[in-house]
Amino acid sequence: MKQEISSHRSVHGLKPDCLSFTEVLAQSFAVIAPTTIPASNIGLIVALSGNGTWLSFLIGLIGLLFVSININQFASRSASPGSLYSYITKGLGPTAGVICGWSLVLAYLLTGMSVLCGFANFSGMLIGHLGIHPSSITLLAIGAGISWYAAYKDIQISAVAMLLIEALSILLIAILCIIIWAHKGFALDMSQLTLTGTTPGSVATGLVLVMFAFSGFESATSLGDEAKNPLRTIPKAVKGSVILAGLFYIATTYIEVLGFRDTGVAITTTEEPLGFLSQQLGVGFLGELVALGALLSFFACILGSINPAARIFFLMARHGLFHSSLGTAHSSNKTPHVAVTMCSLLTFLVPAVMSVFQIKLFESMGYLGAICSYGFLTVYILISIAAPVYLYHIRQLRLRDIVFSILGVGFMMIPVLGSVGIPGSTLFPVPEAPYDIFPYIFLLYLVVTCGWFNIKRLRSPNLIVGMRQEIEKIHARFNDRKVP
Repeated sequence: MKQEISSHRSVHGLKPDCLSFTEVLAQSFAVIAPTTIPASNIGLIVALSGNGTWLSFLIGLIGLLFVSININQFASRSASPGSLYSYITKGLGPTAGVICGWSLVLAYLLTGMSVLCGFANFSGMLIGHLGIHPSSITLLAIGAGISWYAAYKDIQISAVAMLLIEALSILLIAILCIIIWAHKGFALDMSQLTLTGTTPGSVATGLVLVMFAFSGFESATSLGDEAKNPLRTIPKAVKGSVILAGLFYIATTYIEVLGFRDTGVAITTTEEPLGFLSQQLGVGFLGELVALGALLSFFACILGSINPAARIFFLMARHGLFHSSLGTAHSSNKTPHVAVTMCSLLTFLVPAVMSVFQIKLFESMGYLGAICSYGFLTVYILISIAAPVYLYHIRQLRLRDIVFSILGVGFMMIPVLGSVGIPGSTLFPVPEAPYDIFPYIFLLYLVVTCGWFNIKRLRSPNLIVGMRQEIEKIHARFNDRKVP
């Protein structure tokens, strides 16, 4: 039976049964890239949520736990390279599936672009200490090029590299944070605990970038063909990555905000907050190690974003939605090499163009991260709606499944409301420019891509039928498997 299932799952031409649970978890953790937030990006979130930043992370953790439960209704029953695209197509139909596919592609690519900007910015500062000042375009090309090679060559090498990078970085940051808190006498920061100066609107607005911080926790679902025992390893990786990242974020955020008290320097404008605090405490060498770990983590996240984006393009191409070349796998590497190359090129080009127009890398990182959050939010809402519909059709719907669905959608609507705002409201004010236009840019993107899909569907009447048949084949391969 095991051999039969393996042969079924290698039908897409990808390398089957090669990734252990730890390696699958590494994929989700790499896209989340938890070390980049406390090491570099935390100031962007504190600027929005203030003393309520830890609460924004807590709400994000709880909300995404409910989303992960809804995802796992599918992940525990079938697996494929299509990630949530194939799940939502199964639950809500091809049109919703295409909306999901385009949203995920945008989300993963913009995550990669945002983190590539972070990589270039961070590496530029580190190399600058040595008196070397390469151009932003050069650093962007190096980050994208190395990531392309790893994703093109071997998914298993990618996973192992991402795992080692993240484990080392998290350990270094944990040690430094303990030193920072010990220097403060393990004090309780009442300004944070009592949410001084915080409003519901600021917490909700900060949730947009918090979603970016967690974004990609579900990316392990794109390894359905390559994971060992996918119906067990993928659900565990999806839920485990949310919990581990959430606890890490809450703890490091609390300590960093406390650490910046009475320093005379604002965390919101500091691009190397842990490096600054380590210098203040006389352990600058540890800050340098954290910076190096964060730099590698940026790289792991770029790689981790390209992998799932390429696999979604890969499966959508095999369903007739893109050119057939994107749906081919490398004969020896067993990777979706054409899709990987295209995703890597796009990941480089957009930040490069922004750099040419003199948009700072740190600002580009925040802009791209905010926009990509809308892609993830759309998908998380759709999967939470699709789960009970799917369970109803297979006659396994329970009351608690409906509750989890409602809670998943409800929690995801908080950052949606915070990002759009209510005109004239003091609790949910409209965000400042340019963040106020980002939701509408994303909506325009969906209108254009869905319009393209409808035109393609009219030209090819059998497109929808073919999509349904391919998705059914994926699920049929696991019909004899029990839900873990």
